[in-house]
Amino acid sequence: MKKFLLTLATIALVSLLAACGSDSSDSGDSEGSDKETSEISVGATSVPHAEVLKEAQPLMEEKGITLNIEEYQDYVLPNRDLSEGEIDANYFQHIPYLNTQMEENGYDFANLGGIHIEPMGIYSKGIESIEDVEDGTTVLMSRSVADHGRILSLLEKEGLVKIDPDVDPVNAKLEDVVENPKNLEFDAGIDAALLPENYEREENALVAINTNYAIQADLNPSEDALLLEGSDSPYVNVIAAKSEDKDSEALNTLVEVLRSDEIQSFMKEQYDGAVVPVDGSDSEK
Repeated sequence: MKKFLLTLATIALVSLLAACGSDSSDSGDSEGSDKETSEISVGATSVPHAEVLKEAQPLMEEKGITLNIEEYQDYVLPNRDLSEGEIDANYFQHIPYLNTQMEENGYDFANLGGIHIEPMGIYSKGIESIEDVEDGTTVLMSRSVADHGRILSLLEKEGLVKIDPDVDPVNAKLEDVVENPKNLEFDAGIDAALLPENYEREENALVAINTNYAIQADLNPSEDALLLEGSDSPYVNVIAAKSEDKDSEALNTLVEVLRSDEIQSFMKEQYDGAVVPVDGSDSEK
């Protein structure tokens, strides 16, 4: 009987110790979860957006935030994936494109802030100056209507076309051209990513290329473009997120980091004028 009671006592003691060990472990897990690093996933086109984000990763890590980067090669999927919750934010588009996408697709997005401008450039393999543009020259441009106004504005500054004065140049479309003294032909059905290939192939055409694709094709916008937007361009590239996440501390920290002196200096040095950083005053949320 004594042996039986001793056995019961031993079992009770082991159970008590096990319970204490379990409580200690749970407590440790709880403390660990409090210290877990915040994690966000941001979609970006490869150049320059993903490169800029990679530069920002260690700065975000210092603030306790893990920044995951999902790279894209087009302008459609980053917004679709954001809408479907595949990513937390994206960084690839300028404000007019973002507004157009929300209107056309019903996306409920918020602009968390502007980061940089990528000046649109018009290039030509065979035409060396605007004075050499011949009657009937073809202008190749992307099918993104949100970019048409900025391209037409560049051409208008050189007297190659005139836009209807009653139309906001940012929203101008091809049908808003009221004067075309050189009888330019417009081909606006090309994927933006394929414009550098068209530049190489169509020697006597004018090709409007988004700066990110120009850089990928080893073009230097400040040296190779016949026409290039100035830093006063309204086409600021922004961080976009779902409206419900507009107050996210991690996402707003990302905006602050991308506007920091470290990242702005990186953009200036890395892209030699092809990417122009902005501060908060250059872009309205």
